[in-house]
Amino acid sequence: MNVALRRPMTVAEFLDWEERQPTKYEFDGLRPVAMVGVTVEHSSVQANLLAGLTNQLRGKPCRAHGSDVKIRVAGRIRYPDALVVCTPVPRGTTVVSEPTVVFEILSPSSDHTDLVLKNEEYRATPSIQHYVVLEQTNAGALVFSRKGEDWVSEVVSGADAVLRLPAIGVEMRLAEVYEGVDLPPEQDGGREEAV
Repeated sequence: MNVALRRPMTVAEFLDWEERQPTKYEFDGLRPVAMVGVTVEHSSVQANLLAGLTNQLRGKPCRAHGSDVKIRVAGRIRYPDALVVCTPVPRGTTVVSEPTVVFEILSPSSDHTDLVLKNEEYRATPSIQHYVVLEQTNAGALVFSRKGEDWVSEVVSGADAVLRLPAIGVEMRLAEVYEGVDLPPEQDGGREEAV
């Protein structure tokens, strides 16, 4: 049996290839991975998050961006659902290398990638101070924050809970993030632990 072995793409090869594609792809370090569509709940959470971030960052050096901006992390290219950049970005930039905060919204098809693979990539990126994983249909977030050389995780849940991101000076109630999303009855939560 003859099997042709293909060498993995490089980041440069991927970026050149993706530029010619009609849809978005992430690069997992070896090959392109097609981006899939999202639910209305996902879109609503993302829109609310970006509106809240934009309002709170007004007049500050940091800027919020949506899922059309790529980031380079640990030799991979990702399109997070939202990100905040606090360093100057030259005009015409298509790939951000120094995000400060990254957000992903969980879906059944992405939970392993978001919770495990991207978590490792984001932790390996020195500029990232917070990685926030949001649920789609429950008012809840898992917040990973850099504390010196360590990372601390915090579960934030319930509409009255507050998402605190001190690296960018943002505090946002989850009720704001989940406004207009049909949620099940609230559950208690909110604890911090080292990871």
